Amino acid sequence: MQPLLVRPNGEGFEIVAGRRRYFAASKVAEEQGVAADEMLLPCAVTETGDDAGAMEASLIENVARAPMDELEEFEAFAKLLKQGRDVADIALTFGVTELYVKQRFALATLHSRIKDAYRDGDIRPEDLQLLTSATRRQQKEWIAAFEQESDPENDEAEGAPRGYRLKQWLFGGEQIATGAALFAIEDYKGEIITDLFGDASCFADREAFWTLQNAAIARLRDELASKGWKVSVLEKGQRFQAWQHVETPKEDGGHAFIEIRDTGEVEVHEGYLAHDERRARRNSEGADEVTEPRAKPELTKAAENYLALHRHAVVRAELLSRPGVALRLAVAHMVAGSPLWNVKPDPQWADREEIAATVTASRAQAAFEAERQSVLQLLDLEAGYLGTVTRGNGEPYWGAPVFARLLALPDGAVLKVLTLVMAETLAAGSSLVEAAGVVVKPDVAGAALHGVSGRQL
Repeated sequence: MQPLLVRPNGEGFEIVAGRRRYFAASKVAEEQGVAADEMLLPCAVTETGDDAGAMEASLIENVARAPMDELEEFEAFAKLLKQGRDVADIALTFGVTELYVKQRFALATLHSRIKDAYRDGDIRPEDLQLLTSATRRQQKEWIAAFEQESDPENDEAEGAPRGYRLKQWLFGGEQIATGAALFAIEDYKGEIITDLFGDASCFADREAFWTLQNAAIARLRDELASKGWKVSVLEKGQRFQAWQHVETPKEDGGHAFIEIRDTGEVEVHEGYLAHDERRARRNSEGADEVTEPRAKPELTKAAENYLALHRHAVVRAELLSRPGVALRLAVAHMVAGSPLWNVKPDPQWADREEIAATVTASRAQAAFEAERQSVLQLLDLEAGYLGTVTRGNGEPYWGAPVFARLLALPDGAVLKVLTLVMAETLAAGSSLVEAAGVVVKPDVAGAALHGVSGRQL
C-alpha cells in the first residue's frame, strides 16, 4: 500500500525509505513459501544525485514512525545541514519554527559526556537545554560533579546540579527572572539575559528591576487598600507563615499580606489575622460588653489545676461509654487540631509543574475535590489555607464549633467527614498509601491521570 522509496545504486537500487516494510514483506514471503525473486513490491524512484532529498525522505519517515528525542532531532537536522539544506528549509520540511531548529543546533555545543548522560536517562530534557548555555569550563565542572555521583567512596559529593539548582548555578543566584516582574517588561531599559530556549531570561540590572518592582508593589498596596483591606507589606525576604495566622474575612478585620521574595517574586495573601491579634481583638470585644469589673476568682492556681485535672478525668471516663461522642470529638480534633494533636493535610507538592498539572486534571482528583466541597458545606466551614478541610495549625477556636456541628449530624455524615479528613491527611509516598491501595483495590484505569494509562500507573 505504501511504495518503497529507492534510488539507483550501480546495477541495482538501494532503499532510501521503507527498509522495515521490505524486511517485513520478506518475512511474510518466507513463511508462505514464496521465493524472494518472485516477491514484488511497488517502489518510487528518486532522482539520481539527490542525496539531500533521499536523506530528507528517510528522516521524515522515521519521525512519523516514532517521535525523536532532542538529540536525535539535532543529529537528523545536522545531516540535512551537511547536505546543503538551510535552517528555513529544514523548518519547513518538518513543520517546525526556525527557532526550534536553531535550538536543536545549540546542542552541538554540548560535551559528549553530557549527551551520553541524557541518552542514559540521567538528566531530563530541560537540563539538557539549560546546559547549552554553559561555557566549556562550566560543562567540564558539571561533568566532574556528575561523575562524583557514581563514586561509592565519595559520600560528601553533592552531585551535579539539576532543575532549579542548575539554573541558579548557570546564571547565578543574584539574577532575577523576568517572570517575577509586576511591571511591563517594556518599562525596563536595561539588558535582559536569555538563552536560546527562552526558558531562563533574567534582568541584568538588579537596581533598575527593584526600582520598577517597588513602584509596582506600591501600586498593588494602594489597590488592595482601595478594596477595603488593611495591607501589611513584609520586608523583602521575610516569608509569610500561614500557620501563625488564622483565616479571617475582611469584614472581621482580616489583613492582606504582600510577601516579597529575594527572587523578585511577589505573592499576596488575603484574609489572614495573626493569632495574637485575633485573641487580643476577642478579649477587647469581650471587655466592652462588661459593664462592671469582674470579681477576681476565689480559686488559687493550685485549686484551678485540681479542678481541671478532675474535670478531665471525669469527662474522659464518661467518654468510654459514649463512642458516638468520642467519634465526633476525634473528628473535631482531626479538623481543628489541638496542643496534643498534630494533624496536617498532605500538601501534594509536585517536583515539576507538569506533574502538578496531570494530578489536577485526573478524574480521581476531581472526584476528591467534589467530595471536599460537600464536606465543607456539611460543616459550614471555609476551606483552609491549603484549600482543605483539615486546618493543621491547632487553632483552639475552631475545635468547639466543629464539635458542636458534628454533634448535630447523624453517624453516616460524621463518617463521611472522617473519611474525607483521613484521605486529606494520608501522606503521599508512604507505606500506608500502598497498604490502603491493596485493601481498597481502586479502579486505577478509571481514575488515571490525564495522559497516563492505568497500566503505566
